[in-house]
Amino acid sequence: MLEQEKPKVPYREIRAQYDEDTITVYQAYSASIAKAAVKEQKLSASPDFSLQRMTWIKPSWAWMMYRSGYATKDSRQSHILALKMTHKNFQELLSLAVVCGGGALSEEDRARAVRVQWDPERDMALGQLPYRSIQIGISKDISKKWSEEWIESIDDVTEMATKLKEVVDGGKDLELRELIDRGLVPIERPYTVQQELREILRMDCE
Repeated sequence: MLEQEKPKVPYREIRAQYDEDTITVYQAYSASIAKAAVKEQKLSASPDFSLQRMTWIKPSWAWMMYRSGYATKDSRQSHILALKMTHKNFQELLSLAVVCGGGALSEEDRARAVRVQWDPERDMALGQLPYRSIQIGISKDISKKWSEEWIESIDDVTEMATKLKEVVDGGKDLELRELIDRGLVPIERPYTVQQELREILRMDCE
């Protein structure tokens, strides 16, 4: 029998770990911010956390690994936090977005509270893939609401990242399923949004 071809991954698609209630997004922080955030279950628990700086979150574990170098790139990204949001709040965040990266933004677009970029997705060894992954930039205009009201739980998943790096650096050619079974990679599935959000996020553009 001929092997069935795997379905082609859409060029722009949100892939994430989620359940009936929440979706998980990631961001890397310094030790002082991360430890206080986990202890108090509040991102702004540390005075080092700035509400004035744009924060880029991502639902893709692989892209978080790429951005932070498996939490080893620098001291400002030494701890990776898994942040859970309700679907309602995550989708409301997306509804405030403008897609950037394709030229200059209008004055109206620059005033929007959320920026979205579609960057090349990565595999677990950080190689570039032929489709895109969403990055969500939260501006100071909505940072307080997002960080203090829209995050349901905060977990430090740095150890998961460092153990994944050990496997990758060790040259072991493990299948994605094996990495998931070892607890080094979360199960991520396509995340469906309504057509209105697809249009805002320009998901049907290539």
